[in-house]
Amino acid sequence: MKKILTIVLAIVGILSIVFLAMIISAGDEAVKAGESSGSVDTFMYIAYLILLLTLAFVVIFSLKNIFTNPDTLKSTVKGVGAFAIVALICYFGLAQGEETILKDGNVFSEGGSKLLGAGLYLFYALILIAGGSMLFFGIKKMIK
Repeated sequence: MKKILTIVLAIVGILSIVFLAMIISAGDEAVKAGESSGSVDTFMYIAYLILLLTLAFVVIFSLKNIFTNPDTLKSTVKGVGAFAIVALICYFGLAQGEETILKDGNVFSEGGSKLLGAGLYLFYALILIAGGSMLFFGIKKMIK
C-alpha cells in the first residue's frame, strides 16, 4: 500500500510541475487578459479535485484508524466530549445575546449575537486551557 501511495504522490507531483510550467509559459499578461483563462480554469478544477480527494482520504483513513483502535476511539471521544462541554458552558453560561442594528440598517439577531459571543468565549477558554497545560507540564518537566 505504501508503494502505491508513493507512486501516486510522485505522479501528482510531476503533473503539478507540468501544469505550473504550462501556466508560467502562458505569461502573466495572457492570464490577466483572459486569453489563457481556459487552461488556468482547467488547472484550478484539477487542483480542487486533488484537494477534495486528499481531504476524503484523510477523513476516511482517520475514521478507519479511530474505529479500529479502541484506545484511539476512547481518547477521541474524551477530547470531543471535553470540547463539547466547554462549548456548552460558553454558550449557555457565559454568552448573552441582544438584538443589534448594524450600520447598513440590517438587524443582527439575538441568537446570532449569542452564538458570536459564545464563539469568542470558547476561543478565550481554549487559549487559557492550552496556555495553562503548557505551563503546568513545562514546570512539571523542570521539576523532574
